[in-house]
Amino acid sequence: MNNQVQAIKGAFFDLINKCNDYCSVIDLNNELVKVLKRELAIGHVAFYSLSPHTNSFPFQMFLHNFKPGQAMWNQKDILLPIYCDEDMCGVIELRGFDSTMSVDLDEVAKACSEFYTYYIHSFQLREKEQKYEKLYYLTEKFHSLMNKDDVLVALIETLQKMYQEYTFYLFLSHDNENKHHLPIKNLSFDDQDDEMAMEAFVTGKAQSIIHEQTKDMFFYSPLKGKQGVYGVLQVVIHFALNLDEQDRHFITLLTNAAGTAMENAQLYDQSKRLIKDLQLINETSHRLNKNLRLTDTMSYMSMRILESFQADEVGFFTKNSNDIHIFPGSTSYFESEEVKIYINYIQEKLEKDLEGLFLGDITSHLPGLPYSSVMAVPMVQSDVLKGCALVLHKNPYHFSFDMYKLLQSLIHHSTLALSNSLLREELETLVKTDQLTQLYSRNYMNSCIENSMNIDRQGTFVLIDIDNFKAINDNYGHQIGDEVLIQVANILKNNIRDHDIGARWGGEELAIYLPHVELDAGTAIAERIVKRVKENTLPTVTISCGVSHWKAEHERNYDELFRRADKALYAAKNLGKNQVIVQVS
Repeated sequence: MNNQVQAIKGAFFDLINKCNDYCSVIDLNNELVKVLKRELAIGHVAFYSLSPHTNSFPFQMFLHNFKPGQAMWNQKDILLPIYCDEDMCGVIELRGFDSTMSVDLDEVAKACSEFYTYYIHSFQLREKEQKYEKLYYLTEKFHSLMNKDDVLVALIETLQKMYQEYTFYLFLSHDNENKHHLPIKNLSFDDQDDEMAMEAFVTGKAQSIIHEQTKDMFFYSPLKGKQGVYGVLQVVIHFALNLDEQDRHFITLLTNAAGTAMENAQLYDQSKRLIKDLQLINETSHRLNKNLRLTDTMSYMSMRILESFQADEVGFFTKNSNDIHIFPGSTSYFESEEVKIYINYIQEKLEKDLEGLFLGDITSHLPGLPYSSVMAVPMVQSDVLKGCALVLHKNPYHFSFDMYKLLQSLIHHSTLALSNSLLREELETLVKTDQLTQLYSRNYMNSCIENSMNIDRQGTFVLIDIDNFKAINDNYGHQIGDEVLIQVANILKNNIRDHDIGARWGGEELAIYLPHVELDAGTAIAERIVKRVKENTLPTVTISCGVSHWKAEHERNYDELFRRADKALYAAKNLGKNQVIVQVS
């Protein structure tokens, strides 16, 4: 071995000690050229690389003539083949080499190949170590993120920095708003153009394919956690380049880490949602167990459902035969006639199954309705249907099944409070209502008049007596007498406003109180009732009425108002009955 070869090997050894941890492949090529220039005293030395990604060697016509380890003469130029693991990876061109020099060029080529091979192996090992260090760092970063979108952003940004020559896309298995403008494609069973993406998603194994026309390579790596696959990463390698096994393995490990992190983020979201749902149920149950009135109970339920489910309309109803009763607290839409279409359809389904109804788009069954998404949950207490909660939204598929299950739980925990409120209302109604006539009781009317005298400016009181009622009982019996009382009571209810008060005063005596009503208007109402009782009762009866009135400018005297009405009624009886008498003082 001559001195030049030994000098070249010594220079390469120095380069290994000097550049092992810092030099890139390009730096290595430049340093190799410098050594050959210096030790062989040549003015022009060039290194032409052959790699899976680049081909800078311009002497393709000579490649088939190269023999491993042997230099090739090209007129005045010399070409030294460089081998790495028995594969040619480059060519060194020596231009203007002095042929009189006693240098064994084959040994030079061998020394360059050994140096190049050693350094490439070291570089690949260092690169591999760096990748796995990065993988460890990224895995830690992924698992520190509690948001699925943040995991995807970190994955794509990392890959784009590491593999700038590749293009990346994400096929996701769930709806994604893509607030971060990620390269997302929809994962669909119907899309034949991306069958390999679906194959990777279904099997959980990486897939690859080469496009016949463009020769682009497509690599699909599933985002896989312990419980399932959450999407697929697509890597597009252009220009017929290859994705080596090491990069495939690294990308697969990276997507697995991202998939596990997405799974953890999803579980974290689910746990937060479950905690929030439990808080909602707990707070609602606690509030409803305070013995609220029915209106307060249903209003509170409506408010919580509107907030928690982002619903457009919420209502509560019961239906017996053709009679629909809407609970107070329901939204205004439940006062419309159109809502009966929903209620009739839902009631028919609930009669078959008390579990409830969850429809993503009811308009497919009932076209033309304004609200598409429907959740209906029955309120059942001791196997008795107390009512139904109905939640609506205009957009189809607005509610998720998790929302439906939450609504079921919420209504289940609230039904007892609703039943208690209903019982309370029923008891209060029994206390303040006359059982026979369904008019209010005298005590309830007295309290309403006292309250009116405290807050209103005026009011009219009418005391009513059924003429000759004893004769009705004697001639027809007490059952007919009761029917007559009911007929007269119904006429009273049909001729006064909702906020007016009709009451059974005692025996065959009835009364009405008209808040805010002047004396003349009150007298006219009394006269209309007298006329309609005579025309619409069977057997025909008549009534006598005594009318009194109060104004805020005068003394507000509760007992005096009754005294004057009673005096007027007595006068009406004495003057021939079937008439109205007004007593002003």
